[in-house]
Amino acid sequence: MKLDASETLLTGNWYSNNGQVFADDVCSRIQTLVGSHLAKLGHDQSGWAALYRDPTDGRLWELTYSQSGNYGGGPPQLRCLTEAEVRTKYPALVS
Repeated sequence: MKLDASETLLTGNWYSNNGQVFADDVCSRIQTLVGSHLAKLGHDQSGWAALYRDPTDGRLWELTYSQSGNYGGGPPQLRCLTEAEVRTKYPALVS
């Protein structure tokens, strides 16, 4: 499973059914991408955001959990960062 060149944002969602919470297909895809395709470079200073490199095209992706009020930070989001964003947020990880 790879990222398409046109993709820049993947946002997972949780839904509930009869009191149980389930992750959608986007959550599963993000988990697969960070687990077996993207190369982890490290975390930001907070420890909640992580930076990954796509070995296919070299783009840099940030994994975050944007719903901090939910258990575990909520569903995952994977966003392609610009070079300026990477230099600002992850200066120790890139040269």
